Amino acid sequence: MEENKKKILIRIGSLRHGGAEKVLVTFLKNLPKDKYEIDLLLNLYSGKYLTDVPSWVNVMYLNRGEMITTNRPKDIPEKIYRVVYQRLLKKYPKILYKRKLKKKQYDIEFAAIHGFMDEVLNSPLKSSKKLMWIHNDLTQVSGYTPEKIRRFFHYDKVMVISEKIQETFLNLAKTEAEKQKIVRIYNPLDTEEILVKSEDGSWKTDEIPTPTSDLQPLFISVGTVFPQKGFDRLLKVHKRLLDEGFPHKVLIVGDGYDFENVKKLKIELGLDQTATMLGFTDNPYPHFKSADFYILSSRYEGYPTVLFEAITLKKNIIATDVSGVTEMLEDGKLGLITENSEDGIYEGMKLALTNPEHFKSYQDELQNYEMPFNLKNSVDKIMQIIDNL
Repeated sequence: MEENKKKILIRIGSLRHGGAEKVLVTFLKNLPKDKYEIDLLLNLYSGKYLTDVPSWVNVMYLNRGEMITTNRPKDIPEKIYRVVYQRLLKKYPKILYKRKLKKKQYDIEFAAIHGFMDEVLNSPLKSSKKLMWIHNDLTQVSGYTPEKIRRFFHYDKVMVISEKIQETFLNLAKTEAEKQKIVRIYNPLDTEEILVKSEDGSWKTDEIPTPTSDLQPLFISVGTVFPQKGFDRLLKVHKRLLDEGFPHKVLIVGDGYDFENVKKLKIELGLDQTATMLGFTDNPYPHFKSADFYILSSRYEGYPTVLFEAITLKKNIIATDVSGVTEMLEDGKLGLITENSEDGIYEGMKLALTNPEHFKSYQDELQNYEMPFNLKNSVDKIMQIIDNL
């Protein structure tokens, strides 16, 4: 590694199709390649964003192959091996640094998601600065007690992506020095790319429901298919509204370990003709554009970047009241904020179906709305944090 470049190790699980992974890759793509030397260490060499990582970033991994989400007998040995190997390296990090990392020295060790708190804190490199990037409201994540959250203060800097997460940390801080470690940043988001990709007409209209096909309103939701995202709640509300005589369609775009469970629920509810699970696509934006409403059904979030994508495309928005939503939708000026419950989602969708004129005021605001950040400013802010560590 060249001496004049900052040497950085970044840790993340994989580059699957999640918000944190997308944001990390967007950040890397917009870094000047002559300023840093970066090793990106993945637990699993897998994910749709692998091909987007700049060639100058050195991608390393502990295991290779697709994520194993089932318990099929043929997959169990590989699944056990991965878990045991990763736990071994977590418990005895010196093995990782002597073998896989070959005694490399880093100026900064960077956990790109909260789940790598211990891996980076327990690094045998005591001279490196430790940087954390938190994308979720940890008060809603199982196992994260106030005591555990306070462990993040062992980092030199903690980047948080919403006011609510920042408030959580500031309330837990015991000293001014701890408060100074918490910095609020905007996630890097390439709005120009979103607008260009939304014009791509190569997708097939017969694969998904469209509002033009039968004039039924189309609700779209995009995200990794985890329980956190509440797609099960969305489907149950969809069924409830259909039973009450409100015709409409639902499109879920995304993949994840809960995909088969949600798909099974869709079948059990008899929604095959009205709800579509498209799976992952590297360009969801034409689907965004074709929909009448964007719906965020999440149980919890940190700062749902997908809402900024919906705002960029001037969509009618319905969102549960999770971390970041009030901030992003400017207290309800840019979209409808509902109670974070199945009933809340129901009331929001019912309002859209019975009184679509209600959304005109949001559209008026969206037409003149300017993002509170741009891609360059977000990347520059993170670079400034890195450079000052």
